[in-house]
Amino acid sequence: MAKDKKLVEAITSMDEDFAQWYTDVVKKAELCDYASVKGCMVIKPAGYAIWENIQNELDRRFKETGVQNVYMPLFIPESLLEKEKDHVEGFAPEVAWVTHGGLDPLQERLCVRPTSETLFCDFYARDIHSYRDLPKVYNQWCSVVRWEKTTRPFLRSREFLWQEGHTAHATAKEAEERTIQMLNVYADFCEEVLAIPVVRGQKTDKEKFAGAEATYTIESLMHDGKALQSGTSHNFGDGFAKAFGIQYAAKDNSLQYVHQTSWGMTTRMIGAIIMVHGDNNGLVLPPRIAPVQVVIVPVQQQKEGVLDKAFEMKNALSGFRVKVDDSDKSPGWKFSESEMRGIPVRVEIGPRDMENNEAVLVRRDTHEKMTVSLDQLEAKVGELLDTVQKDMLERARTHRDAHTYEAADYESFVKTINEKPGFVKAMWCGDQACEDKIKEDTAATSRCMPFNQESLSDKCVCCGRPAKKMVYWGRAY
Repeated sequence: MAKDKKLVEAITSMDEDFAQWYTDVVKKAELCDYASVKGCMVIKPAGYAIWENIQNELDRRFKETGVQNVYMPLFIPESLLEKEKDHVEGFAPEVAWVTHGGLDPLQERLCVRPTSETLFCDFYARDIHSYRDLPKVYNQWCSVVRWEKTTRPFLRSREFLWQEGHTAHATAKEAEERTIQMLNVYADFCEEVLAIPVVRGQKTDKEKFAGAEATYTIESLMHDGKALQSGTSHNFGDGFAKAFGIQYAAKDNSLQYVHQTSWGMTTRMIGAIIMVHGDNNGLVLPPRIAPVQVVIVPVQQQKEGVLDKAFEMKNALSGFRVKVDDSDKSPGWKFSESEMRGIPVRVEIGPRDMENNEAVLVRRDTHEKMTVSLDQLEAKVGELLDTVQKDMLERARTHRDAHTYEAADYESFVKTINEKPGFVKAMWCGDQACEDKIKEDTAATSRCMPFNQESLSDKCVCCGRPAKKMVYWGRAY
Protein backbone atom coordinates (compact mmCIF):
# COMPACT_ATOMS: atom_id res chain seq x y z
CA MET A 1 0.00 0.00 0.00
CA ALA A 2 2.96 2.33 0.62
CA LYS A 3 3.70 2.31 -3.10
CA ASP A 4 0.15 3.39 -3.88
CA LYS A 5 0.60 6.50 -1.75
CA LYS A 6 3.79 7.67 -3.42
CA LEU A 7 1.97 9.80 -5.97
CA VAL A 8 0.11 11.77 -3.31
CA GLU A 9 3.07 11.99 -0.95
CA ALA A 10 4.98 13.72 -3.75
CA ILE A 11 2.55 16.67 -3.59
CA THR A 12 3.26 19.48 -1.17
CA SER A 13 0.16 20.47 0.81
CA MET A 14 -1.45 23.60 -0.64
CA ASP A 15 -1.76 25.04 2.88
CA GLU A 16 1.96 24.56 3.43
CA ASP A 17 3.23 26.08 0.17
CA PHE A 18 0.64 26.89 -2.51
CA ALA A 19 3.20 27.72 -5.20
CA GLN A 20 5.03 24.44 -4.69
CA TRP A 21 1.72 22.55 -4.55
CA TYR A 22 0.83 24.04 -7.95
CA THR A 23 4.16 23.03 -9.47
CA ASP A 24 3.87 19.52 -8.00
CA VAL A 25 0.41 19.02 -9.49
CA VAL A 26 1.49 20.27 -12.91
CA LYS A 27 4.44 17.89 -12.91
CA LYS A 28 2.86 14.82 -11.31
CA ALA A 29 -0.30 15.04 -13.44
CA GLU A 30 2.07 15.26 -16.43
CA LEU A 31 0.46 18.39 -17.85
CA CYS A 32 3.71 20.00 -18.94
CA ASP A 33 7.46 19.96 -18.47
CA TYR A 34 10.25 22.51 -18.55
CA ALA A 35 11.94 23.16 -21.90
CA SER A 36 15.54 23.85 -22.85
CA VAL A 37 14.45 27.39 -23.70
CA LYS A 38 14.27 29.28 -20.42
CA GLY A 39 10.75 30.47 -19.60
CA CYS A 40 9.09 28.15 -22.12
CA MET A 41 7.25 24.89 -21.51
CA VAL A 42 6.59 21.56 -23.19
CA ILE A 43 2.84 20.92 -23.05
CA LYS A 44 2.47 17.16 -22.64
CA PRO A 45 -0.45 15.09 -23.99
CA ALA A 46 -2.51 15.34 -20.77
CA GLY A 47 -2.18 19.14 -20.75
CA TYR A 48 -2.67 19.57 -24.47
CA ALA A 49 -5.83 17.43 -24.39
CA ILE A 50 -7.34 19.94 -21.95
CA TRP A 51 -6.33 22.79 -24.27
CA GLU A 52 -7.91 20.97 -27.23
CA ASN A 53 -11.19 20.71 -25.33
CA ILE A 54 -11.01 24.40 -24.42
CA GLN A 55 -10.23 25.23 -28.04
CA ASN A 56 -13.03 23.08 -29.46
CA GLU A 57 -15.68 24.43 -27.11
CA LEU A 58 -14.66 28.07 -27.51
CA ASP A 59 -14.37 27.70 -31.28
CA ARG A 60 -17.89 26.31 -31.45
CA ARG A 61 -19.24 29.19 -29.39
CA PHE A 62 -17.33 31.74 -31.47
CA LYS A 63 -18.71 30.38 -34.73
CA GLU A 64 -22.25 30.54 -33.37
CA THR A 65 -21.74 34.33 -33.24
CA GLY A 66 -20.47 34.53 -36.83
CA VAL A 67 -16.72 34.34 -36.20
CA GLN A 68 -14.43 32.97 -38.95
CA ASN A 69 -10.91 31.64 -38.37
CA VAL A 70 -7.88 33.02 -40.20
CA TYR A 71 -4.12 32.96 -39.70
CA MET A 72 -1.64 35.83 -39.69
CA PRO A 73 2.19 35.72 -39.99
CA LEU A 74 4.41 35.12 -36.97
CA PHE A 75 6.60 38.17 -37.72
CA ILE A 76 5.80 41.88 -37.63
CA PRO A 77 8.08 44.47 -39.33
CA GLU A 78 9.29 47.11 -36.86
CA SER A 79 7.88 49.94 -39.01
CA LEU A 80 4.43 48.34 -38.86
CA LEU A 81 4.55 47.88 -35.12
CA GLU A 82 5.44 51.55 -34.60
CA LYS A 83 2.40 52.88 -36.44
CA GLU A 84 0.34 52.80 -33.24
CA LYS A 85 2.39 54.61 -30.60
CA ASP A 86 0.47 53.68 -27.43
CA HIS A 87 0.30 50.06 -28.49
CA VAL A 88 4.03 49.64 -29.13
CA GLU A 89 4.94 51.40 -25.87
CA GLY A 90 2.73 48.97 -23.98
CA PHE A 91 4.52 45.93 -25.40
CA ALA A 92 8.07 47.24 -25.89
CA PRO A 93 9.60 45.63 -22.76
CA GLU A 94 8.30 42.17 -23.74
CA VAL A 95 9.10 42.09 -27.46
CA ALA A 96 11.49 39.51 -28.94
CA TRP A 97 13.30 40.62 -32.11
CA VAL A 98 14.66 38.75 -35.14
CA THR A 99 17.74 40.55 -36.50
CA HIS A 100 19.25 37.98 -38.89
CA GLY A 101 17.98 35.74 -41.68
CA GLY A 102 20.49 32.92 -41.75
CA LEU A 103 23.89 34.65 -41.60
CA ASP A 104 22.74 37.93 -43.12
CA PRO A 105 21.49 40.89 -41.05
CA LEU A 106 17.95 41.94 -41.93
CA GLN A 107 17.35 45.37 -43.43
CA GLU A 108 14.53 45.80 -40.90
CA ARG A 109 14.08 44.08 -37.56
CA LEU A 110 11.16 41.69 -37.25
CA CYS A 111 9.16 41.40 -34.05
CA VAL A 112 7.97 37.93 -33.03
CA ARG A 113 4.29 38.64 -32.47
CA PRO A 114 3.32 39.49 -28.88
CA THR A 115 -0.20 40.06 -30.30
CA SER A 116 -1.47 40.66 -33.82
CA GLU A 117 -3.36 43.98 -33.85
CA THR A 118 -0.90 45.59 -36.26
CA LEU A 119 -0.98 42.63 -38.68
CA PHE A 120 -4.78 42.60 -38.76
CA CYS A 121 -4.86 46.37 -39.22
CA ASP A 122 -2.41 46.21 -42.11
CA PHE A 123 -4.52 43.49 -43.70
CA TYR A 124 -7.83 45.31 -43.10
CA ALA A 125 -6.43 48.52 -44.66
CA ARG A 126 -6.00 46.58 -47.91
CA ASP A 127 -9.06 44.35 -47.66
CA ILE A 128 -11.83 46.73 -46.58
CA HIS A 129 -13.14 49.20 -49.16
CA SER A 130 -16.90 49.48 -48.81
CA TYR A 131 -19.61 49.18 -46.18
CA ARG A 132 -20.45 45.93 -48.00
CA ASP A 133 -17.13 44.48 -46.74
CA LEU A 134 -18.20 44.93 -43.12
CA PRO A 135 -18.24 43.56 -40.54
CA LYS A 136 -15.05 41.50 -40.49
CA VAL A 137 -15.31 39.07 -37.58
CA TYR A 138 -12.07 37.08 -37.56
CA ASN A 139 -10.20 34.98 -35.02
CA GLN A 140 -6.89 33.14 -35.07
CA TRP A 141 -5.54 30.28 -32.96
CA CYS A 142 -1.79 30.66 -32.56
CA SER A 143 1.11 31.14 -30.17
CA VAL A 144 2.59 34.47 -29.12
CA VAL A 145 5.89 35.45 -27.50
CA ARG A 146 6.31 37.89 -24.62
CA TRP A 147 9.71 38.03 -22.92
CA GLU A 148 8.49 37.70 -19.34
CA LYS A 149 11.03 38.08 -16.55
CA THR A 150 9.24 35.77 -14.10
CA THR A 151 7.56 32.66 -15.46
CA ARG A 152 5.37 29.85 -14.14
CA PRO A 153 3.91 26.93 -16.13
CA PHE A 154 0.64 27.88 -17.88
CA LEU A 155 0.20 31.08 -15.85
CA ARG A 156 3.04 33.08 -17.40
CA SER A 157 5.46 31.77 -20.01
CA ARG A 158 7.50 33.39 -22.77
CA GLU A 159 5.57 31.54 -25.43
CA PHE A 160 1.96 30.56 -24.89
CA LEU A 161 -1.04 29.43 -26.89
CA TRP A 162 -4.17 31.50 -27.27
CA GLN A 163 -6.85 32.72 -29.58
CA GLU A 164 -7.12 36.35 -30.59
CA GLY A 165 -10.23 37.75 -32.20
CA HIS A 166 -9.96 40.91 -34.31
CA THR A 167 -13.06 42.51 -35.75
CA ALA A 168 -13.87 45.59 -37.82
CA HIS A 169 -17.28 47.32 -37.84
CA ALA A 170 -18.99 50.22 -39.54
CA THR A 171 -20.14 51.92 -36.35
CA ALA A 172 -19.03 52.49 -32.78
CA LYS A 173 -22.28 50.89 -31.57
CA GLU A 174 -21.60 47.64 -33.44
CA ALA A 175 -18.04 47.50 -32.09
CA GLU A 176 -19.19 48.01 -28.51
CA GLU A 177 -21.88 45.35 -28.88
CA ARG A 178 -19.33 42.85 -30.21
CA THR A 179 -16.89 43.69 -27.39
CA ILE A 180 -19.49 42.94 -24.72
CA GLN A 181 -20.82 39.92 -26.62
CA MET A 182 -17.42 38.23 -26.66
CA LEU A 183 -16.81 38.99 -22.99
CA ASN A 184 -20.08 37.23 -22.21
CA VAL A 185 -19.04 34.26 -24.39
CA TYR A 186 -15.92 33.95 -22.21
CA ALA A 187 -17.85 34.34 -18.96
CA ASP A 188 -20.46 31.75 -19.92
CA PHE A 189 -17.73 29.35 -21.05
CA CYS A 190 -15.85 29.69 -17.75
CA GLU A 191 -18.95 29.09 -15.66
CA GLU A 192 -20.70 26.45 -17.79
CA VAL A 193 -17.65 24.43 -18.89
CA LEU A 194 -14.73 25.17 -16.54
CA ALA A 195 -16.98 25.53 -13.46
CA ILE A 196 -15.15 28.77 -12.62
CA PRO A 197 -17.33 31.69 -11.46
CA VAL A 198 -16.23 35.09 -12.75
CA VAL A 199 -16.79 38.78 -12.10
CA ARG A 200 -17.57 40.70 -15.29
CA GLY A 201 -16.51 44.30 -15.54
CA GLN A 202 -14.39 47.04 -17.08
CA LYS A 203 -10.71 47.71 -16.50
CA THR A 204 -9.60 51.13 -15.31
CA ASP A 205 -7.65 53.30 -17.77
CA LYS A 206 -4.43 52.34 -15.97
CA GLU A 207 -5.10 48.62 -16.46
CA LYS A 208 -6.67 48.66 -19.93
CA PHE A 209 -4.98 47.22 -23.03
CA ALA A 210 -2.42 49.48 -24.73
CA GLY A 211 -4.18 51.38 -27.52
CA ALA A 212 -7.72 50.47 -26.46
CA GLU A 213 -10.57 52.86 -25.70
CA ALA A 214 -12.00 50.38 -23.20
CA THR A 215 -11.03 46.95 -21.90
CA TYR A 216 -13.56 44.56 -20.38
CA THR A 217 -12.50 41.59 -18.29
CA ILE A 218 -13.63 38.50 -16.44
CA GLU A 219 -11.84 38.03 -13.12
CA SER A 220 -11.72 34.77 -11.19
CA LEU A 221 -10.44 33.95 -7.70
CA MET A 222 -7.95 31.16 -7.09
CA HIS A 223 -7.94 28.93 -4.02
CA ASP A 224 -5.13 30.95 -2.41
CA GLY A 225 -7.13 34.18 -2.65
CA LYS A 226 -5.26 35.65 -5.62
CA ALA A 227 -7.12 36.94 -8.66
CA LEU A 228 -6.57 35.75 -12.21
CA GLN A 229 -7.55 37.77 -15.27
CA SER A 230 -9.27 35.02 -17.23
CA GLY A 231 -10.29 36.67 -20.48
CA THR A 232 -10.38 40.18 -21.93
CA SER A 233 -12.31 41.97 -24.65
CA HIS A 234 -11.15 45.34 -25.99
CA ASN A 235 -12.97 48.12 -27.81
CA PHE A 236 -10.40 49.94 -29.95
CA GLY A 237 -12.77 52.60 -31.28
CA ASP A 238 -11.28 54.09 -34.46
CA GLY A 239 -7.78 54.71 -33.02
CA PHE A 240 -6.07 51.86 -34.86
CA ALA A 241 -8.10 52.59 -37.99
CA LYS A 242 -6.77 56.16 -38.10
CA ALA A 243 -3.19 55.02 -37.48
CA PHE A 244 -3.39 52.44 -40.28
CA GLY A 245 -5.77 54.22 -42.65
CA ILE A 246 -8.59 51.65 -42.51
CA GLN A 247 -11.47 53.42 -44.25
CA TYR A 248 -14.58 52.35 -46.09
CA ALA A 249 -17.03 54.03 -48.44
CA ALA A 250 -20.34 54.42 -46.61
CA LYS A 251 -23.76 54.20 -48.28
CA ASP A 252 -23.69 57.97 -48.84
CA ASN A 253 -20.24 57.59 -50.49
CA SER A 254 -18.46 59.38 -47.63
CA LEU A 255 -15.21 57.88 -46.35
CA GLN A 256 -15.45 56.58 -42.78
CA TYR A 257 -13.03 54.91 -40.40
CA VAL A 258 -13.89 51.44 -39.11
CA HIS A 259 -14.32 50.66 -35.42
CA GLN A 260 -12.42 47.65 -34.12
CA THR A 261 -12.37 45.12 -31.31
CA SER A 262 -9.99 42.47 -30.04
CA TRP A 263 -10.50 39.66 -27.52
CA GLY A 264 -8.46 36.73 -26.23
CA MET A 265 -8.19 33.73 -23.91
CA THR A 266 -5.03 31.68 -23.30
CA THR A 267 -3.54 28.46 -21.93
CA ARG A 268 -3.39 30.20 -18.54
CA MET A 269 -6.94 28.87 -18.12
CA ILE A 270 -5.38 25.45 -17.52
CA GLY A 271 -3.61 27.06 -14.57
CA ALA A 272 -6.94 28.49 -13.43
CA ILE A 273 -8.57 25.05 -13.49
CA ILE A 274 -5.75 23.68 -11.34
CA MET A 275 -5.85 26.52 -8.79
CA VAL A 276 -9.64 26.76 -8.49
CA HIS A 277 -10.48 23.05 -8.27
CA GLY A 278 -7.31 21.12 -7.35
CA ASP A 279 -6.71 19.53 -3.95
CA ASN A 280 -3.89 17.79 -2.09
CA ASN A 281 -4.47 14.60 -4.07
CA GLY A 282 -3.81 16.41 -7.37
CA LEU A 283 -5.87 17.70 -10.25
CA VAL A 284 -9.69 17.89 -10.15
CA LEU A 285 -11.19 18.37 -13.60
CA PRO A 286 -14.73 19.55 -14.32
CA PRO A 287 -16.42 16.79 -16.39
CA ARG A 288 -17.17 19.03 -19.38
CA ILE A 289 -13.49 19.86 -19.94
CA ALA A 290 -11.92 16.56 -18.78
CA PRO A 291 -10.19 14.63 -21.60
CA VAL A 292 -11.18 11.42 -19.75
CA GLN A 293 -14.49 11.73 -17.92
CA VAL A 294 -14.68 8.16 -16.62
CA VAL A 295 -11.94 5.65 -15.80
CA ILE A 296 -12.89 2.02 -15.35
CA VAL A 297 -10.59 0.17 -12.97
CA PRO A 298 -10.89 -3.64 -13.13
CA VAL A 299 -10.14 -5.13 -9.70
CA GLN A 300 -8.48 -8.58 -9.77
CA GLN A 301 -8.31 -8.23 -13.52
CA GLN A 302 -6.35 -11.44 -13.81
CA LYS A 303 -9.52 -13.37 -12.94
CA GLU A 304 -11.63 -14.71 -15.76
CA GLY A 305 -14.11 -12.30 -17.30
CA VAL A 306 -13.13 -9.18 -15.35
CA LEU A 307 -11.28 -7.39 -18.17
CA ASP A 308 -13.94 -8.42 -20.68
CA LYS A 309 -16.62 -6.95 -18.41
CA ALA A 310 -14.61 -3.70 -18.06
CA PHE A 311 -14.47 -3.25 -21.84
CA GLU A 312 -18.12 -4.23 -22.15
CA MET A 313 -18.90 -1.42 -19.68
CA LYS A 314 -16.79 0.98 -21.73
CA ASN A 315 -18.93 0.18 -24.78
CA ALA A 316 -22.06 0.78 -22.71
CA LEU A 317 -20.67 4.22 -21.79
CA SER A 318 -19.82 5.19 -25.39
CA GLY A 319 -21.56 8.55 -24.96
CA PHE A 320 -18.80 9.64 -22.56
CA ARG A 321 -15.01 9.93 -22.76
CA VAL A 322 -14.01 6.65 -21.11
CA LYS A 323 -10.74 4.83 -20.46
CA VAL A 324 -10.17 1.33 -19.09
CA ASP A 325 -7.02 1.16 -16.98
CA ASP A 326 -5.86 -2.36 -17.88
CA SER A 327 -2.22 -1.71 -16.92
CA ASP A 328 -0.46 -4.19 -14.65
CA LYS A 329 -0.32 -1.73 -11.72
CA SER A 330 -2.12 -2.51 -8.47
CA PRO A 331 -5.71 -1.26 -8.05
CA GLY A 332 -4.55 1.09 -5.27
CA TRP A 333 -1.99 2.66 -7.58
CA LYS A 334 -4.61 3.05 -10.31
CA PHE A 335 -6.99 4.75 -7.88
CA SER A 336 -4.25 7.16 -6.79
CA GLU A 337 -3.18 7.87 -10.38
CA SER A 338 -6.73 8.57 -11.57
CA GLU A 339 -7.15 11.00 -8.68
CA MET A 340 -3.84 12.70 -9.50
CA ARG A 341 -5.00 13.18 -13.09
CA GLY A 342 -8.34 14.57 -11.97
CA ILE A 343 -10.62 12.11 -13.77
CA PRO A 344 -14.14 13.08 -12.57
CA VAL A 345 -15.63 9.59 -12.06
CA ARG A 346 -13.98 6.25 -11.32
CA VAL A 347 -15.83 2.98 -11.90
CA GLU A 348 -14.60 -0.10 -10.00
CA ILE A 349 -15.56 -3.58 -11.15
CA GLY A 350 -14.38 -6.91 -9.71
CA PRO A 351 -15.55 -10.53 -9.49
CA ARG A 352 -17.88 -9.91 -6.54
CA ASP A 353 -19.39 -6.87 -8.28
CA MET A 354 -19.98 -8.97 -11.39
CA GLU A 355 -21.77 -11.63 -9.33
CA ASN A 356 -24.07 -8.93 -7.95
CA ASN A 357 -24.51 -7.25 -11.37
CA GLU A 358 -23.22 -3.95 -9.94
CA ALA A 359 -20.28 -1.55 -9.95
CA VAL A 360 -18.88 1.06 -7.58
CA LEU A 361 -18.81 4.71 -8.73
CA VAL A 362 -16.40 7.13 -7.01
CA ARG A 363 -16.52 10.94 -7.38
CA ARG A 364 -13.12 12.63 -7.77
CA ASP A 365 -14.26 15.93 -6.24
CA THR A 366 -15.67 14.58 -2.94
CA HIS A 367 -14.40 10.95 -2.93
CA GLU A 368 -17.98 9.77 -2.28
CA LYS A 369 -18.78 6.19 -3.33
CA MET A 370 -22.03 4.69 -4.55
CA THR A 371 -22.99 1.23 -5.73
CA VAL A 372 -25.13 1.02 -8.87
CA SER A 373 -26.72 -1.72 -10.92
CA LEU A 374 -24.94 -2.43 -14.20
CA ASP A 375 -28.36 -2.17 -15.86
CA GLN A 376 -28.47 1.51 -14.84
CA LEU A 377 -24.77 2.27 -15.36
CA GLU A 378 -25.10 4.68 -18.29
CA ALA A 379 -27.90 6.71 -16.68
CA LYS A 380 -26.20 6.84 -13.28
CA VAL A 381 -22.82 7.88 -14.73
CA GLY A 382 -24.51 10.66 -16.75
CA GLU A 383 -26.36 11.91 -13.68
CA LEU A 384 -23.20 11.80 -11.59
CA LEU A 385 -21.14 13.75 -14.15
CA ASP A 386 -23.83 16.45 -14.28
CA THR A 387 -23.92 16.60 -10.48
CA VAL A 388 -20.14 16.86 -10.21
CA GLN A 389 -20.07 19.69 -12.79
CA LYS A 390 -22.79 21.63 -10.95
CA ASP A 391 -21.32 21.04 -7.50
CA MET A 392 -17.83 22.14 -8.58
CA LEU A 393 -19.18 25.47 -9.82
CA GLU A 394 -21.20 26.01 -6.65
CA ARG A 395 -18.22 25.08 -4.46
CA ALA A 396 -15.99 27.55 -6.33
CA ARG A 397 -18.65 30.26 -6.10
CA THR A 398 -19.07 29.68 -2.36
CA HIS A 399 -15.29 29.94 -1.91
CA ARG A 400 -15.13 33.17 -3.94
CA ASP A 401 -18.04 34.77 -2.08
CA ALA A 402 -16.58 33.75 1.30
CA HIS A 403 -13.31 35.46 0.29
CA THR A 404 -14.87 38.67 -1.03
CA TYR A 405 -14.79 41.51 1.48
CA GLU A 406 -15.85 45.15 1.74
CA ALA A 407 -13.84 48.10 3.04
CA ALA A 408 -15.11 51.63 3.66
CA ASP A 409 -11.89 53.31 4.89
CA TYR A 410 -8.23 52.99 4.01
CA GLU A 411 -7.10 51.46 7.30
CA SER A 412 -9.57 48.58 7.04
CA PHE A 413 -8.82 48.24 3.32
CA VAL A 414 -5.07 47.77 3.91
CA LYS A 415 -5.70 45.46 6.87
CA THR A 416 -8.09 43.28 4.83
CA ILE A 417 -5.73 43.06 1.84
CA ASN A 418 -2.85 42.05 4.11
CA GLU A 419 -4.70 39.62 6.35
CA LYS A 420 -7.53 38.15 4.25
CA PRO A 421 -6.53 36.96 0.76
CA GLY A 422 -9.34 37.49 -1.74
CA PHE A 423 -11.28 40.25 -3.45
CA VAL A 424 -11.90 43.51 -1.61
CA LYS A 425 -14.78 45.66 -2.83
CA ALA A 426 -14.23 49.37 -2.22
CA MET A 427 -15.24 52.71 -3.69
CA TRP A 428 -12.89 54.75 -5.90
CA CYS A 429 -12.79 58.37 -7.00
CA GLY A 430 -11.46 57.60 -10.48
CA ASP A 431 -8.06 59.21 -9.91
CA GLN A 432 -5.08 57.09 -10.96
CA ALA A 433 -3.06 58.57 -8.09
CA CYS A 434 -5.22 56.59 -5.64
CA GLU A 435 -4.83 53.46 -7.76
CA ASP A 436 -1.05 53.92 -7.72
CA LYS A 437 -0.98 54.47 -3.96
CA ILE A 438 -3.01 51.34 -3.29
CA LYS A 439 -0.64 49.27 -5.43
CA GLU A 440 2.42 50.80 -3.76
CA ASP A 441 1.07 50.27 -0.25
CA THR A 442 -0.49 46.82 -0.66
CA ALA A 443 0.67 45.24 -3.99
CA ALA A 444 -3.04 45.02 -4.85
CA THR A 445 -4.39 46.24 -8.18
CA SER A 446 -7.81 47.20 -9.47
CA ARG A 447 -9.19 44.01 -10.97
CA CYS A 448 -12.30 45.55 -12.52
CA MET A 449 -15.18 47.97 -12.16
CA PRO A 450 -17.99 45.38 -12.14
CA PHE A 451 -21.01 45.81 -14.38
CA ASN A 452 -23.15 45.17 -11.29
CA GLN A 453 -22.27 48.33 -9.38
CA GLU A 454 -22.94 48.74 -5.65
CA SER A 455 -22.80 51.93 -3.60
CA LEU A 456 -20.84 50.91 -0.52
CA SER A 457 -20.25 54.54 0.50
CA ASP A 458 -20.06 57.95 -1.13
CA LYS A 459 -16.30 58.35 -0.55
CA CYS A 460 -13.16 56.97 -2.18
CA VAL A 461 -11.57 54.37 0.09
CA CYS A 462 -8.14 55.92 -0.48
CA CYS A 463 -8.51 59.72 -0.51
CA GLY A 464 -11.99 60.32 0.88
CA ARG A 465 -13.12 62.40 -2.09
CA PRO A 466 -16.48 61.68 -3.79
CA ALA A 467 -16.57 58.17 -5.19
CA LYS A 468 -17.39 57.38 -8.81
CA LYS A 469 -17.13 53.59 -9.05
CA MET A 470 -17.12 50.47 -6.91
CA VAL A 471 -14.02 48.43 -7.74
CA TYR A 472 -12.87 44.89 -7.06
CA TRP A 473 -9.27 45.03 -5.75
CA GLY A 474 -6.87 42.18 -5.15
CA ARG A 475 -3.44 40.72 -5.53
CA ALA A 476 -3.18 38.82 -8.78
CA TYR A 477 -1.20 36.36 -10.84
